[in-house]
Amino acid sequence: MESGNGFFVGDDFRIDHKWLIDPKLLFVGPRIGEGAHAKVYEGKYKNQNVAIKIVHRGDTPEEVAKREGRFVREVSMLSRVQHKNLVKFVGACKEPVMVVVTELLLGGSLRKYLLNLRPRSLEPRVAVGFALDIARAMECLHSHGIIHRDLKPENLLLTADQRTVKLVDLGLAREETLTEMMTAETGTYRWMAPELYSTVTLRHGEKKHYNHKVDVYSFAIVLWELLHNRLPFEGMSNLQAAYAAAFKNIRPTADNLPEELALILTSCWNEDPNSRPNFSQIVQMLLHYLSALSPPEPVAPPRVFSSENAILPPESPGTSSLMAVRDGMGDTPKGDIEGKSKGLFFCFSQCY
Repeated sequence: MESGNGFFVGDDFRIDHKWLIDPKLLFVGPRIGEGAHAKVYEGKYKNQNVAIKIVHRGDTPEEVAKREGRFVREVSMLSRVQHKNLVKFVGACKEPVMVVVTELLLGGSLRKYLLNLRPRSLEPRVAVGFALDIARAMECLHSHGIIHRDLKPENLLLTADQRTVKLVDLGLAREETLTEMMTAETGTYRWMAPELYSTVTLRHGEKKHYNHKVDVYSFAIVLWELLHNRLPFEGMSNLQAAYAAAFKNIRPTADNLPEELALILTSCWNEDPNSRPNFSQIVQMLLHYLSALSPPEPVAPPRVFSSENAILPPESPGTSSLMAVRDGMGDTPKGDIEGKSKGLFFCFSQCY
């Protein structure tokens, strides 16, 4: 709803009117991503290349209220935090449908980048450099009291030169002061901290308290993936991986890694959240490790061509990709195809 002071309010979050944009200024292009509750299109806004995320409101009053709350929360958080390793927020509109507009990242998702590289692994300096980007983004979020809750390779995108990683999708993020009201089993099982679901008697949907250290656990699993370029808990389903981590305290192996990297991993995925480091400490540990490495050899980075960047199905609600696909795999809204609304956002219903 809209308050009397010019803010949209929901779940104690607000959207300042200065971030609301005129949908008629949006040019909608090919669809480039899709999640359980949203679709993402490549587009333009005031001659700027952008990603346009259109959120489905839901079919029942309960779904509508929940998704509107999540939308307001996401936009509020995006408008509050700015960092070179966080996707840049451009604006949003609430009518005729809910839309989030961000910068367009052309380098593809970290997940796709790693898949295209297999069976090879990243050079250690590159892997740790990517991890440092992620840790700095998370350090920024946590400094604003925001927990991401869905840190995984699908929600990490590369810039066009594929040298920088940016964190996207705050659709599941919450303020830490509200954690006592959070829903358990949020995120994606394979990367999810055990405390989110490790209580045997916890019923699905029950509220549970946890803190920002859930993101540190997820970071450890992503770091392991960066270092090995293999799926964590290989050979297990998502639920099997979750059960093994929570009830058997099983983790991916940290053997055959430099001692300093092994220490970072094991401390970050510690069963006790209070024993895990915070992201400021993690940043310092990664910087220390990088400083000890020999200078990199001048090798051209591997190219990931856009024709290979097919969108893979996300494993959790929300939109897990804002990358551009320019090989005809996306679809263009009907209004633009017919030319009637060229450049105008008349196609909400067709994109929705």
